Amino acid sequence: MTMPDERSRAIKYAREFLRDLLDSKQTPKVPRAIRERALRVLRHFPGEYDMSEAARALPNIFEDDEK
Repeated sequence: MTMPDERSRAIKYAREFLRDLLDSKQTPKVPRAIRERALRVLRHFPGEYDMSEAARALPNIFEDDEK
């Protein structure tokens, strides 16, 4: 069973991973098509504010990292 803090952490780590994919210094040799795809996904990915709001609205689903 996934706990709210684990779910929130997974989203945070996925956001960091997508950002790393955009940085050629962090992830060399990644094809342009993959970087562009990561950018399109990240454009609408929930940020820290979104996750805090989701945690307030749905505490049994997400945990607020800012606590």
